[in-house]
Amino acid sequence: MQKRDLTDFIGVEYTGLTYDDLSRGEVFADIVDALHQRDLVVLRRAELTPQQQIQLAQRIGRPVPFVFQEWRHPEFAEILVSSNERRNNRPVGVPRVGNFWHQDSSYVAEPPEYTMLHGVNVPGDCGHTLFASAADVHDRLPEEWKARLKELVGRHTLTKQQRIEPEHVGLSIAELRALVAQQYPAVEHPVIRVDPHTGRPYLYAAREYMDSVVGLDANGNQEFFDLVDALVPDPQRVYTHRWTPSDLLIWKTATTYHKATDLPPGTSRTVHRVSIAGR
Repeated sequence: MQKRDLTDFIGVEYTGLTYDDLSRGEVFADIVDALHQRDLVVLRRAELTPQQQIQLAQRIGRPVPFVFQEWRHPEFAEILVSSNERRNNRPVGVPRVGNFWHQDSSYVAEPPEYTMLHGVNVPGDCGHTLFASAADVHDRLPEEWKARLKELVGRHTLTKQQRIEPEHVGLSIAELRALVAQQYPAVEHPVIRVDPHTGRPYLYAAREYMDSVVGLDANGNQEFFDLVDALVPDPQRVYTHRWTPSDLLIWKTATTYHKATDLPPGTSRTVHRVSIAGR
């Protein structure tokens, strides 16, 4: 086994581990500790079956079936299939997921604490995944914004990113937004939170999963989201994961911003995702 920090601000990479290695208590404990301290863990070329991925997830917490039932694995409800492939003229999974900076599932009252992503069919020269540390983003906030946001809460919502489904055909944009708001009511979370594992404050806010910061007027909200959009994608503070076959990625959902990048036409990609609630 080899282990190294991916950057000075996020991530640890492991190489040379088999599923049998991962079954050893001391090895998995080291991985979980690295996850808690460094937000993101990359296990290179981790050959796993869907059952094995779920078993690993169960050792971290409780796998939570994804909210959209139609994109769950046909045999394993705990796995969301993200794919642009088709079989028998039917989509294998949901295409084009998360192609914007976000923190997973912040639009629910109690988001799962971890995400586990397994590269089933991944190109190596495109379709990268970008990661940034929410604690690092907080550290780079201007001091006046840290003070301004300290006691404020954000309204998180799915209304900007809800997919258009067949049952939505014929609805106006206003009707669709109202329906989504009814199905997935907005929730509030503190904008500045503290990581219980590291004690570091971090920013919990992303434009695409939020309506507003309560207590800021329209101009203040625009200024805030513009600031976040400038800080998060700073190339000097982003880790770009270039996939190799069977990579397994695990991250803390609250403290990790991430974004999927686009695929060229004709390029296939399938990954299996498991959301994990803490113990």
